[in-house]
Formats: sequence, C-alpha cells, structure tokens
Amino acid sequence: MIDINCDLGESFGAYRLGSDADMMKWITSANVACGYHAGDPLVMETTVRLAAEAGVKIGAHPGYPDLQGFGRRVMECSPQEVEAFMLYQLGALSAFTRAAGVDLVHVKPHGALYNQAAKDAALAQAIARAVVKFSRSLVLVGLAGSRLVEAGSEAGLAVMAEGFPERGYNPDGTLMNRKLPGALLTDPAQAAENAHRLAKEGIAITSGSQTRYVQVDTLCIHGDNPHAVEVAKAIRQRLGQD
Repeated sequence: MIDINCDLGESFGAYRLGSDADMMKWITSANVACGYHAGDPLVMETTVRLAAEAGVKIGAHPGYPDLQGFGRRVMECSPQEVEAFMLYQLGALSAFTRAAGVDLVHVKPHGALYNQAAKDAALAQAIARAVVKFSRSLVLVGLAGSRLVEAGSEAGLAVMAEGFPERGYNPDGTLMNRKLPGALLTDPAQAAENAHRLAKEGIAITSGSQTRYVQVDTLCIHGDNPHAVEVAKAIRQRLGQD
C-alpha cells in the first residue's frame, strides 16, 4: 500500500493541537515538527516515542522560524540561512530519535518553506544541500512534480513525491492557496476518494492543452485538521479495499 504520512508534534507549551496518539494506527510515516513553526522539546520527545511504539517511520518536519504564523507565512531568506535553519532542526529531532533508539528516515519541509521550494530552484537546492550535509541516507519528501523533488534527485538523495488528498490543486500541479474556496477538504469520504485517485493516477499537471500525470509515492494528512483522525481512517480503509 502507498505510504501515508501525517504532520505531527505540532503542539507547543500549553497549546495543544491534533490527536497524535490516535493518528499513529492509521499512518505509516510521521513528520515531526522541530520547534521552529511548532513543537517543543517535550512534544518532540513524546511524538518520537509514540511513533516508535507504533512502528511508524519518523521524519523531520522543519519550517521557517515562525511560531506565531505556524510557518505558513512567506519569509525572504538567503540560501545560506535556509541551510542553517534546516541543519539546526534536523540536529534537534535526531537527538530524540537517537535517544529512543530509532532511525530518522525522511525530511519534509513545512508550510511556506515547502511551497516556496516547490517553485524556487535555488531554495530547493539549499534544502537538498542541507539534507546531504546531515545524512545522505535520508529521504527528501516534496510535492510531486516540484523543484524540490528535482533538487533532491540531482543531489543524489532518495526522494518521495507527495500528494494531498485533502487539498485542492491548481492546474499546474501546485496547491491552491488555503484562503480560496475548495482549497481545504474536510469530508473524510471525499478525501478518501481523492487519495485513491492520487494513488492510482497521480497528480494531473496541465500546460496549455497538454496534461500529464506525475506519480505519487506518499499521501499527506494534516494533523491540525480537526477531522484528521477520521480522514486518516477513511483513507486507510479505502486504500485497503484494493
């Protein structure tokens, strides 16, 4: 079955977000926030432990240093800054995976950093360079058909192309702005059907009169969605029917 990942560990201090423990039985990979857009040391430690106990693969989910905006606000950073941000967060999460006796498997940038890197080759290359510097064994996860996936492959990393069953797409294969109608899908049944289509067909990318389909290797569920557990369960069950 196709990999199912979820963004987790996004609580911070007294602020609680998501149902991480309940999500673990429906996913195969966890993207753990590293303290920049969300998360803190105790949350990181707990999320790593929950994933390890459930046999869920653990990945780093680094973002911009933007707690107030949840990492979803665009920041103008130099490639050198982005590399340093990435390395800092990878090092932080790897301390907890090492202490738990489990491997750090993948890296998936968060929010605005992820979306910018999908289009910006220089930013995508900076992210890939940081991952290579940290460990060539890590898998880089990026939007299917994006610059980030290209940069990872060119840097010699294993990559996974990602699809979003609970998000709307633009004709060019990028994600719709969250503020637009149809950008966020909360109905579990609809998300499950989208997941099935993405797993079977991939993402449609249209240019002029030509449409091509890009393969998807992993499907993302957003842990901050109030219906995330129901969505994950519906997707897992729908994909398990094949």
